[in-house]
Amino acid sequence: MSMIDADTHVDECEETWKKLEGTPYAKYIPVTTTMPPEEAKRAGYNPTNSRCWVVEGRLQNRAIRDEINHPPRVFRELQDVAGRVAHMDKMGVAVQVIFPTFFIRYNTANAEAEWALSTTYNRWLAEKCAATNGRLRWAAVLPFLSPDKAVEEIRWAKDNGACGIFKRGFDLDRYVTDPHFFPVYQEAEKLDLPLCIHTGHPLPSHEWDRGFPIMHSCYAVVSSGIAKKFSKLRFGFIESGASWIPYTISQLGAVKRQSLRGKGVRMPHLYDLEPEMFRANRLFVTIDPIDDIESILKFGTEDNLMIGTDYSHTDISANLSALDEVKGWVDEGRLNSSQAHKILESNSKEFYRL
Repeated sequence: MSMIDADTHVDECEETWKKLEGTPYAKYIPVTTTMPPEEAKRAGYNPTNSRCWVVEGRLQNRAIRDEINHPPRVFRELQDVAGRVAHMDKMGVAVQVIFPTFFIRYNTANAEAEWALSTTYNRWLAEKCAATNGRLRWAAVLPFLSPDKAVEEIRWAKDNGACGIFKRGFDLDRYVTDPHFFPVYQEAEKLDLPLCIHTGHPLPSHEWDRGFPIMHSCYAVVSSGIAKKFSKLRFGFIESGASWIPYTISQLGAVKRQSLRGKGVRMPHLYDLEPEMFRANRLFVTIDPIDDIESILKFGTEDNLMIGTDYSHTDISANLSALDEVKGWVDEGRLNSSQAHKILESNSKEFYRL
């Protein structure tokens, strides 16, 4: 089986920003600083979090990763692209879709800085992936503060190997359904690029990350009718598992249940509330091996589930053996081979148009 890893990452490095050197935007280049171990300990920092980017005068975590629990640094930072592809071969992975690390947390009100950093990142990553014959694909980071420039960047990204758009649930402190983003959605739909709503916490005063932004974004997409407004745009909810699906559907179905009270009809069960939600709204979700897959499949998700390893990271979402665990579910009788094939390959092909 040619498996597709639907959620991997790159660890940005000094080379990522090199194209900004000698330009008027050099002042925005992130610079690395590291606390001495004893100072970090006194400040209450985990040693792995004692290294930071200094960007626009602010500190932003640049994690220190070992090479025991992570792939080698040269693979994570794409210093050795051929080595990363060879590692994929050992894992049985045909394609990795790459998301950023730096932009999971980056937040700015400076449109010029956002444009400089996001476009430079895209060009660096596109160059790294170009020689892999489609084995490494990537999600574009956009300068959302400037919708017109974001649209220009989508076009460039599509022409240079991007297979999706990276977006967090509350970019610019706005809901995913805010009209500010509509020019981006319109162009993404036109270019057949999916919107990848990935975990991240860009808000200036919050550190929420996985569950709520993803869950709220899914609820908003469905309840607002935005999937009908952009009738061909695909929506992905990436790196937050799928255990939030039952609660989201229960909330979406509450209005339906309320309308039936006192009318002498059987109240629909949870699995019956939104049986066509994923198909009708073109919603795709990356699962986590800890999810109750048998339950999740009851919500009509068979053609909409994907899986990723979070390659490069080892946080709560990371699991380099995640794809193999799905294959193991077949042996355990939790899935049939057709369902496993969809999760491991064909659903990702459909979502990313690989």
